Amino acid sequence: MDAFVAQMTTTDLEHVRVQAESFNRALNGTRVASDELGKDDFLKLLITQLTHQDPTEPMDDREFIAQMAQFSTLEQMTNLSAEFQRLGGLLQSGQAVSLLDKTVDIVLGSATITGKVDEVTGGDFPQVPVNGFYYDYANVQRIRTEEE
Repeated sequence: MDAFVAQMTTTDLEHVRVQAESFNRALNGTRVASDELGKDDFLKLLITQLTHQDPTEPMDDREFIAQMAQFSTLEQMTNLSAEFQRLGGLLQSGQAVSLLDKTVDIVLGSATITGKVDEVTGGDFPQVPVNGFYYDYANVQRIRTEEE
């Protein structure tokens, strides 16, 4: 394997890296590791608190209502964030489609690949094939029509 990698050019290695990153993003979706509590964590804490409360001294009604309001707000913010991510993906797909029949410059590190876009893949992370390799739409740095 190492002999094969040693024979690859810098451009080929960059192609493989870009394709691996795109594949990993598609596998992971929009999931991001975080130190912050999410809505599932908040709900687990609330259920644990209710399960282990002292029946002789139940939780104050106002405190419970405040926690439920926080949970509701957190859930709505999470839903809104997911919808914005979906909208961003749709916008990016639409922009990628606009590259059809145009010449683009793809920048990968210090290498620039130039070629015509004949097709576009769909999905959350659209890709454009240039000179036989697929690249993320995000790597497109310049777009030209044939007249330029």
